[in-house]
Amino acid sequence: MSLAPRLDLRQSQSLVMTPQLQQAIKLLALSNLEIEGVIAEELERNPLLDATSGSEDTPEAPAPAETPTRDEPAGADELVMAGEAAGESLDVDIAAERFDDSPSDHAGLSSSAAPTSGSGEAPDLDSFADTSESLADVLLAQAGATFDEAEFFIARALIDQIDEAGYLRAAVDDIAARLGVQTDRVAAVLAAIQRFEPTGVGARDLAECLAIQAREADRYDPCMARLLDHLDLLARGDITRLKRLCQVDDEDMADMIRELRAYDPKPGCRYGGDPPAPVIPDLSVTRTARGWAIELNAATLPRVLVNKGYYHELAGGAQDKAGKVWLAEKLASANWLVKALDQRQRTIIRVATEIVRQQEAFFLRGVAHLRPLTLRQVADAIDLHESTVSRVTSNKYLTCARGVFELKYFFTSAIAAADGGDAVSAEAVKSAIRALIAGEGATILSDDTLVEQLNAKGFDIARRTVAKYREAMGIGSSVQRRRARTLQGV
Repeated sequence: MSLAPRLDLRQSQSLVMTPQLQQAIKLLALSNLEIEGVIAEELERNPLLDATSGSEDTPEAPAPAETPTRDEPAGADELVMAGEAAGESLDVDIAAERFDDSPSDHAGLSSSAAPTSGSGEAPDLDSFADTSESLADVLLAQAGATFDEAEFFIARALIDQIDEAGYLRAAVDDIAARLGVQTDRVAAVLAAIQRFEPTGVGARDLAECLAIQAREADRYDPCMARLLDHLDLLARGDITRLKRLCQVDDEDMADMIRELRAYDPKPGCRYGGDPPAPVIPDLSVTRTARGWAIELNAATLPRVLVNKGYYHELAGGAQDKAGKVWLAEKLASANWLVKALDQRQRTIIRVATEIVRQQEAFFLRGVAHLRPLTLRQVADAIDLHESTVSRVTSNKYLTCARGVFELKYFFTSAIAAADGGDAVSAEAVKSAIRALIAGEGATILSDDTLVEQLNAKGFDIARRTVAKYREAMGIGSSVQRRRARTLQGV
């Protein structure tokens, strides 16, 4: 065997994903609002791109898809939009693909100026500012009127460690060591802060928060103190043991529990804080005389065009070699972005159309008629890869007459029917469990009883599955619900 070096010529095939194709695949997983941020960044970098509002007519905008309504299942070719743009497909499955950045990396939202009034005056931007005070502002204002300069320094450090719910999230010893002061001095300032508004602020746990409010209401006695020391028993509904520990009768225990219910466990939440962001749907599904109309939400998706006039103007001027290369790169980048966005819209419409076709019974009659559906079923029906369908349905919401739903909501596992008929969706079973528990009345239904009633409704389901679905919906066991009913009646 020779160990001498030699040259060999070999032929092999490999699939290489260009950076542009990788970016195009990432665009599939972004919502319309996240796409708006990506477009805003590209508009700043590329002078050949122009954005138009969603209401303007553009020749390359995909038309809404119409899904016919009929008893027999329609073929996939009748559901997808005709005229899909030819070119490099986004339907790529690379087992080893890894992207370091997530869709949230492109989630910046572009700002658009508010329309001017009819008088021609610019809008008053100050009117859009959030004028509500934060909890820290309220506490600092009270601290400034209460403490001298040295104590205000300590109070400010304590207020900085109070979270939005009103709880102190740092140890007094740690704050004292960091400020270089005695622990007793920090504790005295904290005790003064705990007398600020809102009542209960500055507490280190729930028991202390409720104790502060009880003292303010002049209801903090030894019995109430023992009750607050055993909140875990109250959460479990162990009223008998609580009465023994607090040395009170039924009437006094009921009175103390009613008092606790009147207190605020999160006193800081009444100030400031960002309200939960509303869900902006990416798609709308409406029923028409011809079937189902499915279209993208153009209000959150700007149209992007290549400014050919500006390109010819720049290309006609005097340029050096570097300038020509730069202009060619910008033109190629602009054309790619327009093409990628168009392909993304068409792919989303195809997937959404197939989902509506598969789940038409849900849109007509509700969640009880939701069918089991998998990503592979949709992918096979529209000739895409399963990973592409997964990307398309991520972070996308659909609005219809029944509300706003995430596209992932329509993909559920199958539960066998008790009578041997068609399998039913897991969401339909969850809906049935929720309805049975909501109407259980004075008789609390155990999981075994739920199984019997579900079997009577045609659901072949095991007890462990009922328990799993119940816990997933945040519903307690029959014992927990019975104790909660007892507490409500106290």
